[in-house]
Amino acid sequence: MLPELSAVLAAAAGRADAQPVGGAPALLEAACGYWTRRGLPCVPDRIAAGPGAPALLLAITAALAGEGADILVPRPCAAWWAPYARLLGRPVFHVPTPAESGGVPDPYALLETVRRVRAEGGDPRLLVLSVADDPTATVAPPELLHETVEAATAEGLHLVSDETWRDTLHAPHETVLLSPAEMWPDEVTVVTDLAGALLPAGWPAAVARFPATTAGRRLHARVLDVLTALGARLAAPVAAAACYALDEPPPVTERREATVRLHARVAAAAYSAVVAAGALARPPQAGRHLYADLAPLREPLAARGVGDAQELEDLLTARLGMPAPGGHRFGDDLGALRVRLATGPLLGGTDEERTESLASPAPLELPHVRGALVSLKSAFDDLRDDAQRWEAPR
Repeated sequence: MLPELSAVLAAAAGRADAQPVGGAPALLEAACGYWTRRGLPCVPDRIAAGPGAPALLLAITAALAGEGADILVPRPCAAWWAPYARLLGRPVFHVPTPAESGGVPDPYALLETVRRVRAEGGDPRLLVLSVADDPTATVAPPELLHETVEAATAEGLHLVSDETWRDTLHAPHETVLLSPAEMWPDEVTVVTDLAGALLPAGWPAAVARFPATTAGRRLHARVLDVLTALGARLAAPVAAAACYALDEPPPVTERREATVRLHARVAAAAYSAVVAAGALARPPQAGRHLYADLAPLREPLAARGVGDAQELEDLLTARLGMPAPGGHRFGDDLGALRVRLATGPLLGGTDEERTESLASPAPLELPHVRGALVSLKSAFDDLRDDAQRWEAPR
């Protein structure tokens, strides 16, 4: 926990007043500054804050995809996207992503999906995407993003860009990240969950930026109506911490940079262990995850009774002693042997161990980190050795 954030939250703990729906003026101003520094200028009456990105996405989906509308998402996508559409009774259609990255649908697959949905009587209106992606930990190339956004807007879709992980690039000087709102500002709503890089996960706070158009103003008003109906307000202490974090004072930026460096190093080590065993994975570029495809190890996995993503999740969760959700939780086919591995559990099981990992100049050499990585490597090496035994003799 960053001490300065704790102090801000503690100082606001005595406030008994409720925050206004959508956020207080100081928080909205701080959010404007945050986005303006990233090339997305805005004004407070185009911003809404809520207790976490799920609450905001639910409100945006309810406002945009009313009765009769359909929602498109990439395959795979963040585990929490599709359930909110289904909660509203709206169909969700998964669109494949290209080989080089996740989070953004392939433009040709998107056009084909829109055509098919309409031919079947559907009405696609909303596309949710993520340039810095969870679960794949990849960053979509600008040229791919441009083609996809152009295709989506030409078909009349409104885009919601989840940019929770945009500030967690592992190589910020080598990776180009553009927001779709920079390309088509009139058709894109941006959502950022502050738990991605600014606040602890247990302090739910998120902000949304709406287009500076008449349609954007109407959408903003409808979202506030939904948040009001849900009673979805930020707690006053969390709002104070969010305001402080969005201003990005030196303690916040320094901690964020240190955290990103740590997760990048651990993710790279996990990636090396996974691909050395014969599994497939894209090199992680952002966030705190690694998405692995164990299809090349299907035969040895079948010998262990693993034939789908749920069984793979059960096996690796038990073997690694940490959650290893299968790809089916992210919209992938159940039969695909894919799994998301998080870097957080590899950094230690106590606050003291995690703090030591953050402060160490050589975190991979710490006993608890090294032990976790050895356990991960051992689990995948066992599968590799099994696969080699399955190979026919030359």
